[in-house]
Amino acid sequence: MSVEPISRESAVDQLERRLQEDILGGRYAVGTLLPPERELAARYGVNRNTLKHAFVRLVQVGLVETRHGVGTRVRDFHRLGSADLLPALVVAYPAWLAEVFEVRQSVGALIAVRAATESSAEDHANLRRQVQAVGAAQSVDDTQLADAEFHRLLAVASRNRVYTLLTNTLLNAYLPLRAALSKPFQDAKVAAARLEPLAEAVCARDTQAAREASEAYMAETERLMTAGLT
Repeated sequence: MSVEPISRESAVDQLERRLQEDILGGRYAVGTLLPPERELAARYGVNRNTLKHAFVRLVQVGLVETRHGVGTRVRDFHRLGSADLLPALVVAYPAWLAEVFEVRQSVGALIAVRAATESSAEDHANLRRQVQAVGAAQSVDDTQLADAEFHRLLAVASRNRVYTLLTNTLLNAYLPLRAALSKPFQDAKVAAARLEPLAEAVCARDTQAAREASEAYMAETERLMTAGLT
């Protein structure tokens, strides 16, 4: 089986990504043992120390398990994997993107409602300031990153730390793929205008308006993102 060797630069990151892709793509089936370390390291053109570091990361996200004297086995990631696998799963199985959008829509509405109830005057100032930062962004990528920061601040304003962690998880899945999902952020001022009703509803402590603004924002950005993929 021919596998293109990877470069020395960021070897652990690249190897982790390549192994994820190969496992999720079916090269190494669930329940099977990976090839011995020496063979696997040679196959990917890395040393065994790099391989061990990559394995540690794959164990953390529930993709493999390593047992001394046995080897490294591919786990049932659908049952045992963590949300850290989402970026790789979306790449390997595009149908996952629709499910990510579904969770984004429902969780976003819950966060908006709670933020409208629990947020402080400082949160309101932060949200309004971040809307301005979106509108002032000088590139598509900067606009996307500023928009992502708005949603992180909104989760913080909910005063629910689990919502903050869920938001971080969804953003971690989204950001590596953002170049393919950039259509809503081509115009920074339009992107800011899209966020403003949500920010103002939260600042007004209007829970119904916050829910509706969140749902409208999520639906419109999903429509634009998916249109940009076709």
